[in-house]
Amino acid sequence: MRTADLRLGERLLATVAAFGLGAVPTALLLVLIEANWPPLHRLDAAAAEQLHTAVRDHPAALTALRVLSEGVWDPLTLRLLVAATVGWLWWRGARRLALWAAATVTASGLIGLAVKAAVARARPALPDPVAHAPGFSFPSGHAMTAATCCAVLLLVFTPVLGRRSLLTARAVAVVSVLGVGFTRVALGVHWVSDVLGGWLLGLALVAATAWAFDGWRRDTGRPVPPPLTEGLEPELARQGPPEPR
Repeated sequence: MRTADLRLGERLLATVAAFGLGAVPTALLLVLIEANWPPLHRLDAAAAEQLHTAVRDHPAALTALRVLSEGVWDPLTLRLLVAATVGWLWWRGARRLALWAAATVTASGLIGLAVKAAVARARPALPDPVAHAPGFSFPSGHAMTAATCCAVLLLVFTPVLGRRSLLTARAVAVVSVLGVGFTRVALGVHWVSDVLGGWLLGLALVAATAWAFDGWRRDTGRPVPPPLTEGLEPELARQGPPEPR
C-alpha cells in the first residue's frame, strides 16, 4: 500500500507536469486569439457589446448578475464548498479522495494565475462600464474555478446520490458553469474566449488528476469504475464514518 501511495504522488506530479497535453484545445484557442481570427474576434466583440448594452439598460438584471457572479458563483464560495467536502471526506475516512479534491482545486487556482500572467491579455474596455475586475483577462478565473469545482464535486458525490438527486446535481452543475461564463461576459469583465479558455483548462485538469487517481486504484488492485457514472470512489456509498475509539 505504501508503494502505491508513493506511486500516487509521482503520478499526480507527472500528471500536473504533463497537463499541457490536456490543454491543447486551450492552446489552439489562444493561437486563434493571438492571430485575431475574424470569426472569434467578431464573437468576442459582438457578445461584449450587446450583453453590456442590455445589462446597462436594466438595473435589476445588473444587480442579479452581480449577486450571482460575486456571491453565489464567486470562486471563493465554490472553493469553500470544496473545502467543506474535503473535510467531510476526511471524516468519512476517504482521505486519498480528499487529497485528490484539494490538490485538484489548488492546482486549478495556481495554473489559472500562471496562465493569466503568461498571456497578459487585457480585459474588455467598454464605454460606461458596469463592473470592474483586477488582473488580466485570459483565462477567466471564475469560469475555470466553476468548471473545476463542479466537476470535482460531481465525481465525489456521484456514488452517494440517488438517481434523481444525481440528475439534479448534474443540472445544477451545468447551469452553474454556464451561468458563471454568462455573468462574466455580461458584466463586461471578460471576453467569450476567456470563458471558453477557463472551461477547457478546468475540465482538462480534472480529467488529468482523475486519471492519476484511477492509476492509484489500479496499483492497489481496486477496480477502476467509469468515473462519470460511478464516481471516483464507489466505496464511498457504503463507507460510514470512522468508529469512535
